[in-house]
Amino acid sequence: MATEGEYESVLCVKPDVNVYRIPPRASNRGVRAADWKLDAPDWTGRMRVTARGKVAYVKLEDKISGELFAQAPVEEYPGIAVETVSDSSRYFVLRIQDDGGRSAFIGIGFGDRGDSFDFNVALQDHFKWVKQDNEIIKQSQTPDTTPKLDLGFKEGQTITLNIGQSKKKDKSRPQSSGGLGLLPPPPGGKLAPPPSSRSTNHNTQAPTGGSNTGCLLDLDSSNSNLAAPSNPNTTASSDLWGDFDSVSPKLVRLSSWKWVKSAF
Repeated sequence: MATEGEYESVLCVKPDVNVYRIPPRASNRGVRAADWKLDAPDWTGRMRVTARGKVAYVKLEDKISGELFAQAPVEEYPGIAVETVSDSSRYFVLRIQDDGGRSAFIGIGFGDRGDSFDFNVALQDHFKWVKQDNEIIKQSQTPDTTPKLDLGFKEGQTITLNIGQSKKKDKSRPQSSGGLGLLPPPPGGKLAPPPSSRSTNHNTQAPTGGSNTGCLLDLDSSNSNLAAPSNPNTTASSDLWGDFDSVSPKLVRLSSWKWVKSAF
């Protein structure tokens, strides 16, 4: 039942409702609206459905003055307080109560089918909310025995987040201002020649006694006249590395028919 201090909310208002006196129920079979005098209602007025706490109230009031004619407290729906009839969706059986707790059953009906639909839905929505509220209260009073996952950090446990870091660093070769991919020349004018452009200097000592002549090249007499290289200045001018000091090859005669080529 409703308690003192709870506010009253309005669920539904219908301006036209008919009230009928119904005969006592002879058996447990369903109530039929055809047994009522539908063309001669006993009272006509306004119906207002309100809720105070979890209890709904169907109030029958005068259209003009708003004086209460009768009301029916509804603690559950569907239930004994409001019942549907078996032969129509526009008529209901209502159990009304007075202040002294006495109750009686009357019949109510709507001229429009949409009004009866709204009345039915208003009661259904209210008690759907009541059911959900009862489940929430029941769950809050029942201790939770299910195991809970421990998602907290253990002592000394850390995590690492990599945010906004590139996968690989771009290691491009430095380029010169000309865009040829070569390093700029050092200050001073001339570059050192590449390893292949200058022969390695060898200070070859003449063998004594002829014991080490096997390591020298044994040249035939027909190959003794070696051609001199072309002009070194012409070759150096066409080299990409710049103008380098040329070294003229010299032939040193070590012994008869023995020659070696050496560069100084």
